[in-house]
Formats: sequence, C-alpha cells, structure tokens
Amino acid sequence: METRISFRHVSCFLAIARERHLGRAAGRLNLTQPAVSKTLSELESLANVRLVERGRHGARLTPAGEHFLRYAIGVEQAMESAASALQGPGAPPATILELGALPTVASGILPDALLRLRERQPRTGVRLHTATNEALLSALKAGRLDCAIGRMAEPSMMQGMSFELLYAEPLVMAVQTRHPLLRARSVSPQSVLAYPLVVAPSGTVPRLHTDAFFDAHALRVPGSCTETLSVSVARLLARRSDAVWITPESAARDDLERGELARLPLAIANAEEPVGILRRSEVEPSEIVEALAEILRDLTSAEAQPEQSRARRPVRRPPASREQKR
Repeated sequence: METRISFRHVSCFLAIARERHLGRAAGRLNLTQPAVSKTLSELESLANVRLVERGRHGARLTPAGEHFLRYAIGVEQAMESAASALQGPGAPPATILELGALPTVASGILPDALLRLRERQPRTGVRLHTATNEALLSALKAGRLDCAIGRMAEPSMMQGMSFELLYAEPLVMAVQTRHPLLRARSVSPQSVLAYPLVVAPSGTVPRLHTDAFFDAHALRVPGSCTETLSVSVARLLARRSDAVWITPESAARDDLERGELARLPLAIANAEEPVGILRRSEVEPSEIVEALAEILRDLTSAEAQPEQSRARRPVRRPPASREQKR
C-alpha cells in the first residue's frame, strides 16, 4: 500500500477534508467531481477503510479519516518544503501566521497581542480568520490554521487537539449609558425582556449560557431578538438604541472602560467561559506560534490584575496568603 498511494491521493483527500464537499474540492483541484470521487475511492480501497462519509449535504470525515488527516497534512508540508528547497537559496520569504479566533476574542485581547507580535516579529504577516468554535476546530484539523484562540469543545471534536487555558470570562449585559434600566430600582430577567436583545447565534457557547439563564427563571429568549457573531454590529446596536447586548465581557471591554456602554447590575451565574489556545497536538509548534502564545500568556496575566479587570482570572496564579491580603 505504501508504494501505491501517491501524492494525488493525499491532495485529493486534503481538499475534501478542507472543503467538506466533493464538488467544492473538485473546484479547488481544478478537476471534475467524478475524478475526485474516483481518486477518493482508490485511496479508500488501498487503505481498506472508509475515510469520508458522503451525503446530500456534503462530506464528513470518519474517525479513520480524522486519524489519517493528521499524517496527510504532514505529507503536504514535507512536499512543500522539498519544492522550496529545489528552487535554490534566496531571500527568505515572509512568514505568514494563519490565525483563527472567536469574534469576541478578536475584538478583545487579540489586537494588543498582534501589536506586540509585530514588534517581535516584524517580518511576520498574519491572516486572521474569525468564526465559530466548531468552524475553528475544523479548520485547525484540516491544516488551514496554525493555531486558534477559542474554547474547549466536546471530546469527540477535540481529537488530535490541545487546549491551553488563558482566562475565563463571564457574560455581561451591556447597554447604552442612558438606558432606562440603569435608573430602575432593581433589574430582573423579566425587565430585561421588555427591551430588544442582541445575542449570539443558537448553538454557540454564549447562547447556550444565555438560554440557560432565562430558562432558570422560567423565561426564554424571544424570537424577535437579533442574533449575530459580529461584535461591531452588536456594539453599535447597543450604543444607538435601548437594546440589551448579552456578550462575553471581552467583546464589550473597551466600550465599558471608556464609558460608552454600561453594565447592567444583573449577574449571569455559572456562565464563565474558558478561553485558550487551540493547536494540533501532534504538530510541533512553530517559532511564531510559540511567540504569540507567550504574548497571550503575558497579556492575560496582566489583565487578571484587579485594577484592570475583575472579571478575568489569571492562569496558574497562586491564591494570595493572609499576609498578602492584609
């Protein structure tokens, strides 16, 4: 089998893994869909195992396919390195970091991290991809991302992945500074529902916590709410109307600190979300990925200081002794 599997089999499999659709994989390879299907069938016949489940709505990797994907990416990277070596010595190309991030993270801690990364690695370019956690994990597994800043997922989705905790943040309810609820004697979940809501889409972790909060009070998020992953749209809706934006704290941090938005005095209990660095566990991290990880650790440790943010907790920070508290 080792002598019969060719690079075209590997390239075809990787295209399918990345596109999750045989037709789009064919377009990526400039082939016809029957040709892609035939090549995949050849690979599966040689391996004597089903690698991809085909369906009306696309293609999904089987557990055997997920396992093979890790090694297929290594084969592709080795071929790219070999091709570069054959081109002879020359000026080293600029390094490109393919970085994924949740939208709330991209608007929170990430800008400061990228500024520091530019200072340390001036020849490094960054392609930032924002998406849901599920999409980030899929892109990581397919080799489209070098690393991502996201959340821990179900064990089945974390196969071949590693997660390094950076911080945990709560959900907050952010509103414009003249919002009627800020003048109310008390704020209840029922009173919040009297105003338009801006929430994360269904299926995301922030939305699951939001739904759980209202469920605990025998209430539900109305169908008339605005669901969006766009932080820029959500913050403008909150600033320009009486909408209540329910969001991870980092997404609204700058607006809250500048006094352009205010936090409602209503806590969403048990809704702290762990955010960290996602990487492929079997891939040795590059120098640039390690540099970014170090920067993120430094920033989250600084953010955990009480005078800057009470919401985030530092990673690996020992509890204060009684003498320190005094």
